[in-house]
Amino acid sequence: MDQKKLVEVRALKKYFPITEGLFKKKAGFLKAVDGVDMYINKGETLGVVGESGCGKTTLGRLILRLLEPTAGEVIYDGKNLSVFSRKQLREYRKRLQIIFQDPYTSLNPRMMVEEIIREPMEVHRLGQPKERKEKVLQLLNEVGLGKWHMRCYPHELSGGERQRVGIARALAVQPEFIVCDEPVSALDVSVRFQVLNLLKSLQLKYNLTYLLISHDISAVMQLSDRISVMYLGKIIETAPAKELHHNPLHPYTAALLDAVPVPDPDLKRKRILLEEDESSCVNLPKGCRFFPRCRHVKNICIEIEPELKEVGNGHFISCHLYN
Repeated sequence: MDQKKLVEVRALKKYFPITEGLFKKKAGFLKAVDGVDMYINKGETLGVVGESGCGKTTLGRLILRLLEPTAGEVIYDGKNLSVFSRKQLREYRKRLQIIFQDPYTSLNPRMMVEEIIREPMEVHRLGQPKERKEKVLQLLNEVGLGKWHMRCYPHELSGGERQRVGIARALAVQPEFIVCDEPVSALDVSVRFQVLNLLKSLQLKYNLTYLLISHDISAVMQLSDRISVMYLGKIIETAPAKELHHNPLHPYTAALLDAVPVPDPDLKRKRILLEEDESSCVNLPKGCRFFPRCRHVKNICIEIEPELKEVGNGHFISCHLYN
């Protein structure tokens, strides 16, 4: 039986204009997201990985319409969010939430934890004052915090505690879909897997759907059902998490997995080293975006950009080696 698609992204683009000079003359575009097609099934976690600057955070914010797309569509539960007015979008805000990368700057330093978590409920007029307070306490308990945290300010908490407050705030309006934007990158290693396990348990309890954005492919592997690899504004490979781990097809994906440390000091292996390259979302190569760093580059790679095509078992790849 096919799973229900909760989120669909079709030919999504976001170009930021680049200006120069005193009169801000347009000199080009930064193509942060350049024609992305993807979907997320209800109740699953789709991980998006890639180097800093590849456009993954912009993609997450476009899906939530925190940024307006240059072109393309975002379909949520069968509705095209791209054409929604502000009033229509407001009704959907309860259903779509985000957990930000930096738990310190995303929390209002002048508000206590109770006020931070209660604020979304007040904005969307959910419950009565007494019910909101009870809900705040319930959410704090669920994310591993206690009643005494309600009277704390963000600067009085550790990084892990602040991120738990951010998670509780996202859950306050009972959402269906949450964009987790680098939720553990600002945390100590010892705390990261605690927070990832918390996200997993909350997903099972509330039947949540996640878009998990990270540059750490090992963290994404722990939580994701499927993983998409992004490079210079494009999705270049998508596969079920286990399939991607054991059978990475794209040379870039193989390099990302090879960079994950192995806890064995006696293990010796030949590492995949990528060449440095001046390509960016401003200065894109003509053909395949990865060819300047690829070990398997052919003439066709330099001239023609490969399409994202399925090679079997839900495994999609954009590479002339397989297309």
